[in-house]
Amino acid sequence: MAQRVSIESPSGMEAQLDEKPGHAVATVTTPSVSDESEDGRSTHIPLKMKLLSVVMVSAIGFGAHWSSGVTGAMKSTVKKQLHINNAQFSVLEASEDFMVTALMLVSGLVTDRLGGASAMLWGNAIFSVGSIFIAAATTVRSYKFMIFGTVVKALGDIATQVAQYKIFSSWFAPSNGFASTLALELGIGKIGSFVGKATANVIAKKTGDFMWVYWTAVFMNLFTNVMTLIFWFFTRWCRKTYAGTTDPATGEKLTENNKKFELGKMLRLPWTFWSIIAFTTFQTSAAIVYSQNATEMAEQRFDIDAVTAGWYAAMSQYLGFFLVPLLGIFIDLLGNRISVMVVCAAGMLLSMCLAAWGPTIGGTAASFGVFAFASSLGPTVIIDSIRTSMWYQEVFGTGYAIKITINNCMNIIIRIITGVIQDRDKNSYDNVVIVYVVQTAGAVVVAGSLFALSFWSTDLRILQFTKKQRMANGELINDRREKFETGKAGERNRKLSLGLFIAMIFMILGAWCAYFWGVATGNNS
Repeated sequence: MAQRVSIESPSGMEAQLDEKPGHAVATVTTPSVSDESEDGRSTHIPLKMKLLSVVMVSAIGFGAHWSSGVTGAMKSTVKKQLHINNAQFSVLEASEDFMVTALMLVSGLVTDRLGGASAMLWGNAIFSVGSIFIAAATTVRSYKFMIFGTVVKALGDIATQVAQYKIFSSWFAPSNGFASTLALELGIGKIGSFVGKATANVIAKKTGDFMWVYWTAVFMNLFTNVMTLIFWFFTRWCRKTYAGTTDPATGEKLTENNKKFELGKMLRLPWTFWSIIAFTTFQTSAAIVYSQNATEMAEQRFDIDAVTAGWYAAMSQYLGFFLVPLLGIFIDLLGNRISVMVVCAAGMLLSMCLAAWGPTIGGTAASFGVFAFASSLGPTVIIDSIRTSMWYQEVFGTGYAIKITINNCMNIIIRIITGVIQDRDKNSYDNVVIVYVVQTAGAVVVAGSLFALSFWSTDLRILQFTKKQRMANGELINDRREKFETGKAGERNRKLSLGLFIAMIFMILGAWCAYFWGVATGNNS
């Protein structure tokens, strides 16, 4: 007969365990507490305030996503107007990736220390200055000046990429709204990217000069600066009014900023975190590079003009925006994060195979359709899995910065390789897409391995938890965190975590070598 045993967790939460032979299930209940903290601030944050923050952050991101969709859509036009080849265009895009790999880790640490709202304020300001430089470069038709503007813009983008999701992590816990809120932002972002990619060539054609596309992006970025300033004042008011929130499952206090730089915890990220990084290394890079080349590939495969190709490419990449919020709700309620990764990777692989071995109009159209569905699954499940796999929310900004750094390292390497292949292949994508097949096959291998291991590994099984299971096993999660840090297992885990962090450093150095090789051989003059 089962026995129910009550214990007191370190967080002050009462946990009850059903003890059976070889089986224990923990249920966690939060004790009744006052709605006010010792300093008089309320510990209860109204849902409407949380939703208001999500709406404002999403509005801020809309402009950045609009700008991100522009350059890829204008690839053929930029090459013609600036008289550059594919290798030089790859260097142009890789310049932003290079800056990210150089500074993103520092940005993650700073964001964890200072908070997301402050990072977004100065980050968006720099982002706008870079956009102005890029627009000016297109006006005077200067390739070098455009690279300079891209580097400046990247400095701002580095700050804002981490900041917005750091804010979400301080308001919502895993399986308690985090996936839903970031999915809402990503869905709105997809709309912004769709509009940017779809209208870029239309603006260029109607105005008679492609520079107006980039000046439109400048005005869009000025709007984001106004929204960012409003949000900054909003967060200052919230800090004075509310005392913060906790993870209802584990009792962990969620924070937007820290009292010190958490370098030690950055070097002790768990192996489950790095397993998600392995997946995003293949999947996200393939999605990003393929997306940025989709318009030009549509022009070639469908034999259509840039405007029509822009619409086709935009629809293939962003019409899945309505799936993203639904996926966030699914993950919050039903979990199964690794299972979603398997579906995402399999869909991406199918899409790339269709593009590689079905280079007809029908094959390319089918590839675009499958890609629209599969790529919509990736960002939400990856970011939420990163948050769920980490023992400490206070270093989530650093963890997400590592994810972006790795993605950009891979982007640099793949862009340089594919740019050279395309130039040698008379501007065709027939051989380039084979590289994408290899990438997505790697994502399938990683996701499939994690799914198989989840039946034996408790730490991976946590990623599969539904909301009900996570709430019932909060004490189990706390116990796994303690075991990760103490005893012989703790020493072994620290060495493994440090080794994986060092491997990341070597990957960064490899990406830098690829970038400078591209600069040297791409004739970026």
